[in-house]
Formats: sequence, C-alpha cells, structure tokens
Amino acid sequence: MTAFIIIAVVVVLLLLIMSAYNKCVRLKNQGEEAYAQIDAHLKQRYDLVPNLVETVKGYAGHEQKTLTAVIEARNKAMNAGSIEEKDKADNAFAGTLKSLFALSEAYPELKANTNFMDLQKQLSSLEKDILQARKYYNAVVKTFNTTIETFPTSLIVGLFGSKFKKMAYLEVAEAERQNVKVQF
Repeated sequence: MTAFIIIAVVVVLLLLIMSAYNKCVRLKNQGEEAYAQIDAHLKQRYDLVPNLVETVKGYAGHEQKTLTAVIEARNKAMNAGSIEEKDKADNAFAGTLKSLFALSEAYPELKANTNFMDLQKQLSSLEKDILQARKYYNAVVKTFNTTIETFPTSLIVGLFGSKFKKMAYLEVAEAERQNVKVQF
C-alpha cells in the first residue's frame, strides 16, 4: 500500500513537471512565431521603402540628406542581430520615415502623386499590421515571463538550466513617448 502511494505521488509529480515544461515550450515557440510575424511585416516595409524613396527623389531630389538617412536606417534595421538590436534599429528607421513623409508637405506636387499616395497608403497599412503584431508578441512575452517566474513552474524551469530565459519586450521608441506639440 505504501509503495502504491509513493508511486502515485511520483507519477503526479512527473505529470506536473511534464505539463509545466510543455507549457513553457509552447509559450516560447508562440513568442518566436509572433516575432517571426513582426519580422515578415518589417521585411515588407523594408521592400516598400526603396520605391517610396525613388518616388520622392523624382520630386525632391535635392533632399538627398533625408533620402540617404532613410536608406541608411533601413539597411541598419535589416542587418540588426538580436531582437533588442532589431527593435532599436527599427524605431530609428520609423523616425526617418516620418521625415520622408514630412517632405510631402513641402512639395504639394509630390503629395498629389498617385504613386506616392498608394505607397503611403500601403506603408500606413503595414504600420497598423506591425503595431498589432507587436502587441501580440508583447502579450505572449508577458505570459511566458510570468509563467517561468511563478511558483512552482520556476522550480521546474530551474531544472532545465538556461533553456527558458526571460524574453524581451518590444518597446516604444523614446521619440514616440514625447508629447506632440501642437501650434496654431
């Protein structure tokens, strides 16, 4: 009878360990998949930008400094390594895109160009998709980080060494946190 109780307790503990481990694996994979979605949207944006730059160049060719900054920021973002580096580079890239769109205010004929308007519309749609993907990623990261840090899962995660490390959140660029100045 005592042996049966010991076996039952061991089986229950093994089932709990297996369940917690599998949950952590699912959440980790979900986080990686969520980031892959962001990466796919960013790739679309990176591919769209050269067309946008060429369109602007036709109307505002002497704005070479702005156009060069956009391309350089795009290249840095595309070549960034870790999630944190990519996030930082992407935030810088998004800032340069704003300066590119600001040029349309100075060049009304550019603003009226249908190709420019179509590219701007596509980019706007992509930005919404990226925002939604970032929200989803951060939600998965929150669930994963909470799971691996709470008891008893934290004990089980500790058994597997560094397989389950905290995932990083994607953060808003510092420039985005600033209050918008409205002047009349």
